[in-house]
Amino acid sequence: MKRRRCLQGTAGLLLAATGLAARAASYEDWFRYIELDLGREIQKMLQAGFDVNTVDPKGQSGLYVALREGSATVVPVLLAWPGTALDAQNAMGETPLMMAALKGRMDVMASLIARGARINKDGWTPLHYAATGPNPDAVELLLAHGAVLDAVAPNGNTPLMMAAGYGAIDSARLLLRRGADARPRNKGGRDAADLAKAADRLGLAQELGDAAAAR
Repeated sequence: MKRRRCLQGTAGLLLAATGLAARAASYEDWFRYIELDLGREIQKMLQAGFDVNTVDPKGQSGLYVALREGSATVVPVLLAWPGTALDAQNAMGETPLMMAALKGRMDVMASLIARGARINKDGWTPLHYAATGPNPDAVELLLAHGAVLDAVAPNGNTPLMMAAGYGAIDSARLLLRRGADARPRNKGGRDAADLAKAADRLGLAQELGDAAAAR
């Protein structure tokens, strides 16, 4: 009897160890398949019961990573899967909509917004990220859905500042036309015109300075 119990206990430990190893392998496969853009493999894992909202050590969801990596076949699989957490935030407070906005992915942005993804949030917002990216249409889309025009990030930057220093010049001009305030200064003491000057966008810097003076 004791021998049987011992064997049963050993078998249980082996099964548990095997299960843990399988889960670890699945975890590694999940993010590897995302980075390699293997949409079919991701679909198979989901159909086998893998949790679509599994995050990596940085708290980044599969959808966020797929958008960051430009995984074209994986993104639609994750977007379509029931239960995908659209507003999952990583350790930096970034959401899939923010990454889609930064990449200028209008199709993904439209899908996320239609399904209720948050447009406004504390700290950095999707509009900050859209303004930093290359596509003014991403800025336009968020504004059309009620994005806060002069949202303030933790470092004091507004979307206009981000566009002026890092994004598309047309995005900065779009924000100005929509009434963005060019006067605020960030925690480093710089305004939008200063950031444009630092990026050697002297014409834009003049426009921003004129807009600030006209307020």
